[in-house]
Order: sequence, then C-alpha cells, then structure tokens
Amino acid sequence: MNPVTVGILGSILLVFLLFLGMPIAFVMMLVGFLGIGYLTSINAALPVVANTVYETASFYPYTIIPLFILMGGFAGNAGITKELYQTFDKWFRQLPGGLGIATIVSCAFFAALSGSSVAAAAAMGNIAIPEMRRFKYAPKLAVGTVAAGGTLSFLIPPSLGFVVYGMLTEQSIGKLLISGIVPGIFLSLAFIFVIIVQVKMNPGLAPSNLERVSFKEKILAFQGIWETVLVFLIVIGGIYLGFINPTEAGAIGASALFIIILLKGRLTLRNLSASLFEAARISVLVLFLVAGASVFSYFLALSTIPMAVSSWMGGLEVSRYVILAIIILIYMMLGCFLDAISMMVLTMPVVFPVIQALGFDPIWFGVICVIMMEAGLITPPVGLNVYTLAGVVKDVPMQTIFRGAAPFLISMIAVVVLITIFPKIVLFLPSMMGR
Repeated sequence: MNPVTVGILGSILLVFLLFLGMPIAFVMMLVGFLGIGYLTSINAALPVVANTVYETASFYPYTIIPLFILMGGFAGNAGITKELYQTFDKWFRQLPGGLGIATIVSCAFFAALSGSSVAAAAAMGNIAIPEMRRFKYAPKLAVGTVAAGGTLSFLIPPSLGFVVYGMLTEQSIGKLLISGIVPGIFLSLAFIFVIIVQVKMNPGLAPSNLERVSFKEKILAFQGIWETVLVFLIVIGGIYLGFINPTEAGAIGASALFIIILLKGRLTLRNLSASLFEAARISVLVLFLVAGASVFSYFLALSTIPMAVSSWMGGLEVSRYVILAIIILIYMMLGCFLDAISMMVLTMPVVFPVIQALGFDPIWFGVICVIMMEAGLITPPVGLNVYTLAGVVKDVPMQTIFRGAAPFLISMIAVVVLITIFPKIVLFLPSMMGR
C-alpha cells in the first residue's frame, strides 16, 4: 500500500477505537506506532514512542501547565471566586439579568487566575446559582450563564488552551496568551449582551425588583478584587513587557496566590493537597495527549497526508475564508463528541499545515481555534462544563443546561466573525510585546 492509503486506514482505525471508548491519548499513540512500524519498521517505531513520551514529560517549558492549574486551585481555595462574585453582584444587581451579568464578569476575572474552564464552572456554580435561585431566576438562564461563563478560562490568560496550541504548533506561548486578552473581553461583552437580550425578550427569566445598593457599598466592594488584579498584572504584565517568560510567570503567579492564601489564614493541608493533586492530574492528562498527538503526527507526516490535504485545499479555486468556515464547521461538529483539548490535539496535525498554506497568521488562528474549543465545552452531548454543572446542581437536568447555554454559542460565532473581519483585534497586543 502507498503511504497515503496507510494514513487513511490509520485514521479510520483511530476513529473506530475512539468510538469503542479507548482513551484518545493511547489511541493516537497506538495507531501512530502501528503506522510508523508499517511504513518503516518496528525497530524504528519503538524509539519514536519512547523518546516522544520522555521528551514531552521532561521539556522544561511544559511545566507551565501544572503552574497555571495550581494558580486556579489556589485562587479557589483563597475564596477569591466568592469575593469576585460579591463585588460584581453589588455593581450589576439592578440591571436586567444583573446577577447573570455579575456571574459573567466574575468568571472573566477568575479566568485571569485559572486556566481550567471546568474548575471555573464548578467554583462559580457553587456560588452564583444559589444566589440566582434565591432571587427567582429561571433555572435555564442561571445554569446556562455559568456554563458559558466558565468557558472564558479557556480563552482569557492564563489559558491552558493556548498552552496546548502553542505546544502542538511550536508558536510563542507568550504571544498566544497575550492575544487572548482583547477577544476575551469581547466575548465577555457578547455573553452579557445575550443575557440582556434574553431578559428583555422574556422578563420572566429574571426579576427586576432587587434591593438597591448604595454607591458607597459599591466602592467598598472593590476591595474584593485586589488580589485578582495584582496577580494578573504581575503574571500577564510581566509576559507582555518581556520581563519574564510564561513558565516563570506561572511560578510567580502560583507563589503569589500561595502567599495570599497563607496571609488570609486559609491554607490547610486539605486545600493544599487538593490543589496539588488537581495540578498533577490535569498535567499528566495533557502531557499524555500531547505525546500521543506527537507520535500520531509523525505517522501522518510519513504518510504525507497533511501535505496532500494542504496542497489540495490551497489549490481550490475558492476564497480561503470559505475553507476557514469549513474548518470552523468541522470543529463545531467535533465539539459534539470530543472534549476541547482532545479535539485540538487530534486535528492540529492536519489543520495547521492547511492554515499555513492559506497564509493565515498562526497566532490569530490560535484564538479562532481556542474559541471553537470553548464552544465544544457547552455543546451536547459531551460538554464538559455542562457535566460539571450537572454534578454541582443535581436537580437541574442536563438538557436544561444545554438549552440554557445554546444562545451563548451564537455569541461565540459572532466573535469569531468579528475577529476574522478585524484580525487586529487579536494581533495588536502581541505585535507590541517586549519580546
């Protein structure tokens, strides 16, 4: 068989094994190993797998993953999530859907400390949903808002999505992190717009007769966000100005939040062990996914499929934006079956060469890719944020959470269209970086 045929059969085998329920990291590693062994020899394939796993686990810059996850764990244990919500609750409570708006803004600020969207959804679900229920918010709006708001941690730095994308495509992780700031603000505003429109169209979704909050109380409430602002400025400001690299920024951010927990008297053995365990668990998961994707990518490179696909798409007599729209549509469909990081590591070996052949900026496409991964977090039937919330709010069916999150998917597509028309929204800040 010629290499292309072997590549196609290997891809079919990969999909088949995924449908059988095998973990995606090991499926990619197994299929990649078998494919390399067939196209070369087993003696050549074995060192590829061994070296890839070792090099992935031992590559120093990848320590950014547990550090960013640790930041989110420390932030949650320090009570920062609750303080953020209490602050913005006072400011937005009297607006249409004010508690929902406060939830989105709180999620955006929490995203500045956490790279895990699932952690954000769980933390905010425990705080915001009981409050919205107390004020008779419709369950669909309450859970949909938290599910969508939690996805912001995948876009607003420090973002695990950009870290994985940078690892897979060998792009600057620092520039990728900075590129997510402005789109993250736009997406937060789009979510707020969705809430306001829904409440205006159906006032029964959220009551408007909430108690007033004095201006003095609003000003005093800002003391609940100083930790977030300080750590964000240190971490992201340091990366932007070129004083520190992303790995150093993760270490500084985690250390700063550890000190904050210590000063607040909230450091317990249970909190510390939970944060460390979560960082280790997610890091091992991501590193195995990246290692599996690397082995599978090596197999695909030997099969020449990525080059053939990129040449074919590059030669199509259609606008490159039509091909981009097709890629986005594929991501939307894959989001129904795969989690965000799995989707990224599975598709990037084929999609990224196509993006390069079409002349799109890889940093700009990274933002497009991460937003589409976000959409996968709230699309049925495998929306991780929805499953997380279903575990937090046990009396709300998952169908209700999916329906509540659906309008926010439209706003994600709108932001993708906006940054496609105006790519400077993404590229302006990275182009001004110190290094």
